[in-house]
Amino acid sequence: MTALTPGANAALATGMTRVEVMYSAIPGADIDVSAFALAATGKVRSDDDMCFYGQPSVLAGAVQLAESAAGRAVFAIDLSKLDAAIEKIALTATIHENKATFARVANLGVTLSGGLEAQIPTAGMNETALILGELYRRQGAWKFRCVGQGFAGGLAPLATHFGVDVAAPEPASSSTPTPPVPTPAPAAPPVPKPSVSLSKITLDKTRSSISLDKKAGGFGEIRVNLNWNKGKSGFFGRSKSIDLDVGCLFELQNGAKGVVQALGNAFGSLHGEPYVQLMGDDRTGSVSGGEWLHINGDRWSEVRRILVYAFIYEGAPNWTETDGVVTIFVPGQPEIEVRLNEEGGRLGCCAIALLENDGGSVKVTRRVDFHRSQEPMDKAYNWGMRWSAGSK
Repeated sequence: MTALTPGANAALATGMTRVEVMYSAIPGADIDVSAFALAATGKVRSDDDMCFYGQPSVLAGAVQLAESAAGRAVFAIDLSKLDAAIEKIALTATIHENKATFARVANLGVTLSGGLEAQIPTAGMNETALILGELYRRQGAWKFRCVGQGFAGGLAPLATHFGVDVAAPEPASSSTPTPPVPTPAPAAPPVPKPSVSLSKITLDKTRSSISLDKKAGGFGEIRVNLNWNKGKSGFFGRSKSIDLDVGCLFELQNGAKGVVQALGNAFGSLHGEPYVQLMGDDRTGSVSGGEWLHINGDRWSEVRRILVYAFIYEGAPNWTETDGVVTIFVPGQPEIEVRLNEEGGRLGCCAIALLENDGGSVKVTRRVDFHRSQEPMDKAYNWGMRWSAGSK
């Protein structure tokens, strides 16, 4: 292993590079790790060149945020597939909502495939944003430089520094309406440039639900990700990989009901009923990006409700050891996160989030309640289906 200090650099092999950022988590504060694909100007060419929690795959998959969990983030970067105009990939870390400074992060390091490691010194660092390092072209070859540079502000000013057009946060609504002031009719405004929303919402006991406003053209493709910690020793009390699966119960407006899950090979359909599809099944725990359900948001008017759940196909339940998290990505909307941070005892099935069609909007409600299996969960939510044993 080659250890780099700030300012030092080393050569990289062209091709797929795995970049792992490890850090000491801060209680009560989230750390977000992002990557910016920069041109010769030192800026992104467009907002599509920013890879972060709300946009985990960019540049046709050449840069992907493959895993993001407390204390760890992993990027898969295929250097051979990057456009020739991209000269640098900047890796950054920011503390969400500036709730702490990096002086509270005891350990922060970057490891790259090929045996490179960089430890970032954080002692006395009062900033809430950091440029960790950069992958850059030099005379046709790729290299990595450890940077470790503090930056004032959080993710929004850092993204703006790299040329990203950041959407302004929604203003807080007032309980007392302000009387309208008559103004002359304005000229037709120019078409606004799309901007990136850096907002994210965690549903917990203090804020258990959120409604996403109805969109005239539909919601687009809604992506639901289940990810969990696969590297802890003693995981579920066994040394072998554990099969933690995502699934959902669905009910359509026409009364049709069913289940989408790997068990029983009920993978669903995105463009036909039920407009929900399980995008593969990770049976070994080796897929770093977890498991995905996709929902056809353009057909949301035909959906009544969807209950997203996780179940343990093998192994003794120990939910608190999973660090499990379900993240819901809706185009143009804040990322919605629900953590599996309750104690589930010996129960092997967890109802995580309920998505309901509420007058055309998407109402997302945190559940995180536990059941012996899918059948008692069905009864608890009054789905009314008949269940039989199945296998994958």
